[in-house]
Amino acid sequence: MIKPIVRDMLFLSQKSQPATKTDTQVIDDLRDTLEANKDRCIGMAANMIGVRKRVIIVNVGFVNMIMINPLITKKSQPYETEEGCLSLDGTRKTTRYNEIEVEFQDISFKRQKRSFSGLTAQIIQHEADHLDGIII
Repeated sequence: MIKPIVRDMLFLSQKSQPATKTDTQVIDDLRDTLEANKDRCIGMAANMIGVRKRVIIVNVGFVNMIMINPLITKKSQPYETEEGCLSLDGTRKTTRYNEIEVEFQDISFKRQKRSFSGLTAQIIQHEADHLDGIII
């Protein structure tokens, strides 16, 4: 189901709780909502649709990748950039890392560990920040 985008800073600043296998509806709603906003969005966190669970979706080329309970374990090559967010007006400056390593569970709740770089790494960092209540 397509959900409205949350813009309440008090809600968005709260940390998300770990996701479990009972949270599959959140995953479906994230997919639907990202698809509905694909002209202006390439990643989304569950709290952006009103659910404080540790689930993100990231557009990786032709595929939308779900990451459940993601944790960035390594970061290297910091750089300054400007980002926008559906939950905010305008853009803001932030520091990101060109290369990251992430541990997460996939859609089948199998543990994964992958490295990402460039724009994909930037999107993951932005969405992972949302899960920790950090807003650019």
